[in-house]
Amino acid sequence: MIKQASVMMDLEGTVLAEDEKVMLADPLIGGLILFSRNFESSKQLIQLIKDVRQAAKQPIVIAVDNEGGRVQRFKTDGFTPIPAMGKLAPFFEARNKAAESVSELAWLLASECLAHGIDVSFSPVLDLERGSDVIGDRSFNSDINLATELATYWCDGLANAGMASIGKHFPGHGSTKEDTHIAAPVDTRSFAEIEQNDMAIFKTMIADNKLQGMMPAHIRFSAVDDSPVGYSKHWLQNILKQKLSFNGVIFSDDLSMVGAGEHLSYAEKALNAVNAGCDMVLICNDKNGVRQALSELQHSVSDQQSNALSLLSTTHIDLVELQASERWKRAVALAKTIN
Repeated sequence: MIKQASVMMDLEGTVLAEDEKVMLADPLIGGLILFSRNFESSKQLIQLIKDVRQAAKQPIVIAVDNEGGRVQRFKTDGFTPIPAMGKLAPFFEARNKAAESVSELAWLLASECLAHGIDVSFSPVLDLERGSDVIGDRSFNSDINLATELATYWCDGLANAGMASIGKHFPGHGSTKEDTHIAAPVDTRSFAEIEQNDMAIFKTMIADNKLQGMMPAHIRFSAVDDSPVGYSKHWLQNILKQKLSFNGVIFSDDLSMVGAGEHLSYAEKALNAVNAGCDMVLICNDKNGVRQALSELQHSVSDQQSNALSLLSTTHIDLVELQASERWKRAVALAKTIN
């Protein structure tokens, strides 16, 4: 069975299409992820999000991948370009204000998102920079202690703005070279090695209660379990929830990625992820895939709602007032200095 509001979909353009309104009204839809193609202007985006919430028949979590650097969907007209996380450690190395400054960048990113009606940005990236093709400067650092310190400051800044922190990609993607968007990588390391390295930052952040959400990687760690992490009860139930005591929301990574299994239908992928422990599954860049999943899963929907809806923001920020504030001006100046 799959709970109501357990699927996160996306949109094709800058205005809501009629068929997308129908899909948003489906009880299974509980989330929407935005991309650069959905942005034309600040005013347009605010209206689009209002239209989405009106079309949905239940509360809906609006999300975006705004990490900073090369993974930031909106960078103009109401949004400030945020430096890549990998730039932060070198910039603050000779300074004593790393905590305050990193937190202010996160506050800036979150505040601008919230002012447009976006509930969560899928950040921070907690992967260590260890040679991955897809992570690189999306990582705070290769050093576990420094990365953990900077990520903690980042989460504090998000929280100060009123936004949840979603850690990714559990238990760590940084040491796996292949990009799960285009490959189905296998990592052969032992659990002990993973736990002492890549997973250590996740363990600390969970223990310090810094993460309200988690996104697992589409990586198969063959010495630990035969399934990719996002489909693995062992990883999500035994390790993440029981061993690490994580009690937040678990999002699947995009089910359209090669690492999610090209041989499976979207309905099969969604059920695999939900049965493993995911609270919400992402289906991106494939409208027909969303349609297929909604159609095939309609007889498997329970009366319960996904707890992913707990991440709906209750913070209301006026964009004009935000941009008139001295704090916003200082944070923008800091971002420009680093960039």
